[in-house]
Amino acid sequence: MIRGNRQSALVLFSGGQDSTVCLYWALQHFVHVEAVCFKYGQRHEIEVEIAQRIAQKANVPLRIIHAEMISRLSDNALTNPLTIMDREQTTDEPPNTFVPGRNLLFLSIAAIVAREKHIFDLVTGVSQTDFSGYPDCRESFIKSLNTTLNLAMDEEFVIHTPLMWKNKKDVWQLANELGIFDLVKNETITCYNGIPAAGCGECPACLLRNNGLIQFEEERKILNKKDIIQ
Repeated sequence: MIRGNRQSALVLFSGGQDSTVCLYWALQHFVHVEAVCFKYGQRHEIEVEIAQRIAQKANVPLRIIHAEMISRLSDNALTNPLTIMDREQTTDEPPNTFVPGRNLLFLSIAAIVAREKHIFDLVTGVSQTDFSGYPDCRESFIKSLNTTLNLAMDEEFVIHTPLMWKNKKDVWQLANELGIFDLVKNETITCYNGIPAAGCGECPACLLRNNGLIQFEEERKILNKKDIIQ
């Protein structure tokens, strides 16, 4: 027997492109949606402010969780402002923007928070298609952790990953379908250097986001031309 409320979901939310799309995806699929955002010593804490702003606009309760210990457990470019970020993805190991254990800890903490609210559906924006070399964005990890959480708490959590097999062009397409294209384009933050919207245009996160946007807009122009011809 499934315990808890299957009409509610808890979204792991950062104010970025992917998590914002997931937030609105959850609003379409669940009656009640809440969100959690983590302060983990990231070099651009402006994302927390943006997350609060978007959550308020979406009328979604947002809880800020302090997890600064993560920044003290490893040396990486997202928590150490003195570390120069890798501009290209390496082939033999994750880039130095990888924060070891981040998704493991975030999802585990989110599950504890959700359980206290009798919520057993978690939503996260990880993607294996555009995973940037991060091992904790792969489907195999999510499935494994889902099993572990259920065993650890004797519950029946379901971790939803709406973007798992979508590239950034597909994410823009989904944002458009959800009616939040302008919101995602103008108000979210993806940039590793903490610049909202189009960002710095040079870091790996900006390149993925902006290249996906170009591909989506080019495809949309082609489809619009076909519609006019027909």
